[in-house]
Amino acid sequence: MSTNLEAAKGTKPRELIHFVTQQTRFALINNILQHPEQLPSMYELEELNPSVSDATVYKHIQKLIDAGIVNEVALDDDQRRQGYPWKFYGLTEEGRDFLEEHNLLAAEETLQQIYETISDKSEKMVKYENAPRPDES
Repeated sequence: MSTNLEAAKGTKPRELIHFVTQQTRFALINNILQHPEQLPSMYELEELNPSVSDATVYKHIQKLIDAGIVNEVALDDDQRRQGYPWKFYGLTEEGRDFLEEHNLLAAEETLQQIYETISDKSEKMVKYENAPRPDES
């Protein structure tokens, strides 16, 4: 069975599985899944991956966006607040379907439970985590 994601990208499922399970990209996908809103900001993704440079986090998010797994969603201009993030990253519907189809979402609930136990979040991290998010339609 071929998903729209694979057909649109001309990628075989096995190649796409290898692509999304690359260590940094898979960590970022897991960060999205474990986030309370499943829409972390770039800062939150960077904070959750301290062993990876900010530039590397950005590069891999861009690769996931280009592959159709992740999308960037932004607050409308009138919803933006100074000192808060306005761009967020979440799974596309096709990305979620692909991950589900290949049993890569099995730990989603566990990831969320682990995230809830993180007690040493910085003040900025908590602020960003609680920032307004766009409504996904």
